[in-house]
Amino acid sequence: MSSSQKREATSVRSIAGQIFFYGLFIAFIGVFSRWPSYQALAPDRALVKLSFSHHGKPVSDCHQTSAAELAKLPPNMRAPVRCPRERSPVTVELDVDGALAYRHVALPSGISRDGAASVYHRLEVPAGQHRLQVRLADDARVSGFAHVRDATVTLAPTQILVIDFDSAKGGITLQ
Repeated sequence: MSSSQKREATSVRSIAGQIFFYGLFIAFIGVFSRWPSYQALAPDRALVKLSFSHHGKPVSDCHQTSAAELAKLPPNMRAPVRCPRERSPVTVELDVDGALAYRHVALPSGISRDGAASVYHRLEVPAGQHRLQVRLADDARVSGFAHVRDATVTLAPTQILVIDFDSAKGGITLQ
């Protein structure tokens, strides 16, 4: 066998090997794209998702800096009004059919605790009618909940209800 015939045989074997392994790879992807089957929720269940990011109110009021305090500061830091960067934690409670289902205190993010507080929680419930009450407190200087939403919803099987907070839309929203 000449060297050119050996190269052709090697080339044919190489191509045949590549086709074989590509076929195995395609079969692998095909099998696992259909099996095992995945079902997010049981057919008689629904999902309530509590998901939002919200900036709490500042932890204290701004205060006027006195002339004596200003004199002690370097010139580049002489602001007449000083406001805190730190934000209040956000407390959220969710009642389903009159029973407390979730309570969480989300701390503000960031090194100076001046970022948004984020909340995410999934709650599976039986499909059907439910009374939901969502309460949110975002000001450490005030006791009680500043935002409350009480609603009766009917959830279809496998339906997903998202509870969000959007101050532009009036507070707690159900979508």
